[in-house]
Amino acid sequence: MNYQTDVCIIGAGPGGALLAYLLAKQNISTILIERSDKLGKEFRGEHLNEDGEMILKKHHIFEEIESLGLLRMSRVEYWKDGHVFKTIESELGHAGIHVPQQHLLQSIDRRASSHPSYKLMLGTKVTELTQNEKGQYTGIKAQQKGRGEIIVESKIIIGADGRYSTVRKLAHIKNNIYNHGYDLLWAKIPAPEKWEPTIRFTVVNNQQMALFTQTGGFIQIGWNIKKGSYTSLKKQSVQPFLDQLILAFPQLKESIEQNLHSWKNFILLSVYSSHCDTWVKDGLAIIGDAAHTMTPTGAYGMNAAIMDADVLSQILPKLFSHGSLEAGQLKKIENARRKIVEDLQDQQVMTEASFIENFSATLKIQEERLPLFQ
Repeated sequence: MNYQTDVCIIGAGPGGALLAYLLAKQNISTILIERSDKLGKEFRGEHLNEDGEMILKKHHIFEEIESLGLLRMSRVEYWKDGHVFKTIESELGHAGIHVPQQHLLQSIDRRASSHPSYKLMLGTKVTELTQNEKGQYTGIKAQQKGRGEIIVESKIIIGADGRYSTVRKLAHIKNNIYNHGYDLLWAKIPAPEKWEPTIRFTVVNNQQMALFTQTGGFIQIGWNIKKGSYTSLKKQSVQPFLDQLILAFPQLKESIEQNLHSWKNFILLSVYSSHCDTWVKDGLAIIGDAAHTMTPTGAYGMNAAIMDADVLSQILPKLFSHGSLEAGQLKKIENARRKIVEDLQDQQVMTEASFIENFSATLKIQEERLPLFQ
């Protein structure tokens, strides 16, 4: 099967899906390729900050997502041994929004599908990038479930396919990786009755732990562990950690005991950030985690991808009208976003480096004012 299109986007996550919609809305023919069989695969970085919220409201998508279900966090709290000792209220009226990726992508796809210039291909794995005699990228070859090989010819390829980007690898774009000294264990448990929608932080084993309330009555636990320690950690009993978790948040005792029984109940995320030497080549660009993987700190990853898509949707039509999709022109996309993203990555490093120190200093001040823990 052969297809022709203006834009071929690889990866139907938040950034790729939003970009496909925004381009199709401008009558730019767009094919969106997704390796999975369905939209909205399980995803743990689902918190929307004010930047992501602004973009979704700008394009009138937020209201539909809200009708499907989202959850505003009322505040951020810092806890020690079952007591809250610091609370931060946001001037925005919330401290972040949990948006299930399925709701986000379903809303975007529904809007995009109303435009004849949009086509979504699920269950499709990219195997090759094609180039012309000048070396400019001209499309992709892929294996589609039930159909075999397909070929898509396009004026530009957009790699929005995440931290392990196939497009980035096939285009031989160098990815520079920086370890942050920790990995992350995720777990999801039902929230007890009367659990308020908050973000809660504590320290366990001198490592940060965070609880994020989610839609549907769940809590997502994010536990930082020393980089590379999981192999040895999972050989030990999980019970000492669960005991520490219960000590930190006694309200979760019943839910923890009913739902967390072994290390198999946790999912490991290898934490690192990265930046690429370039985000563009002739006829090709990468966005989101493919171009700049971020750590979970501050929940910037999804929001940065959404902002990449918004900026690209404004610049790319102008480049089409000028008839040039060479790297020199596509660099306008990278120049518009690179410094902003790298500043956020620097901010993540500083926040991570100072968290334990700031936590301990604030706790000491509060103990001197009100000795809750004596």
